[in-house]
Amino acid sequence: MAGAEVNFNGQGFSPAGDKSRFVLPPKFRKKIIEASEGRTLCLVADDTLNCLVGFGLSRENQLSQQLENEKRAAETLGKPFDYVTRSQQLFGYEEISFDDSGRFVMPSYLASLANISGGLYFRGGGPFFTLWAPEELHKMGPGWAQAKAGCAEMEAQAQAKAKKK
Repeated sequence: MAGAEVNFNGQGFSPAGDKSRFVLPPKFRKKIIEASEGRTLCLVADDTLNCLVGFGLSRENQLSQQLENEKRAAETLGKPFDYVTRSQQLFGYEEISFDDSGRFVMPSYLASLANISGGLYFRGGGPFFTLWAPEELHKMGPGWAQAKAGCAEMEAQAQAKAKKK
C-alpha cells in the first residue's frame, strides 16, 4: 500500500444515479489513485457530524499514528481512553471500488447513517473529505456558510443540467 500523504481541498457534487451510484469529483479521484496506487475509496460515518468521511488507503498509517497519539494524550492527562472503541471508529471504514470515471455504489447502511438519498456533496478537509446529504449540511451552523453556499450552487447546477435532458 502506498504511503504518500495527500490533502483534499475544494468541493464537488454528484446527483444520485441508478442503484445508489455516485461519482467522485475528478480532483479527489486523482489524489486517491495517486496516493493509494489504486481505485479504492474508504468511507466511514463520522462519529460527531451527520456525514461520511472519505479518504484513500494511503491514510491508514496516519490513522494508526492518530490512535497512538490519542492514547498517549489521554494517559498524560490521566483520562480514560477506550482503545477498542476509538480503534473501531477510525478503522471501521468500508473499502469501496470505483471505476475509471469515479463511479461507485454507496452501501445502503452508510447512506442511511448520513441520511443520503439524493445528491451527494463532497467537501475537502485536508487528509480526508466529507460527504454530505445537502439537507444535512444545510442544518449546520454559521461556520459552514461557505460549504452550504457551494453545495446549494452545485446542486442547482446539477438540477438544471438534469432538466435539459
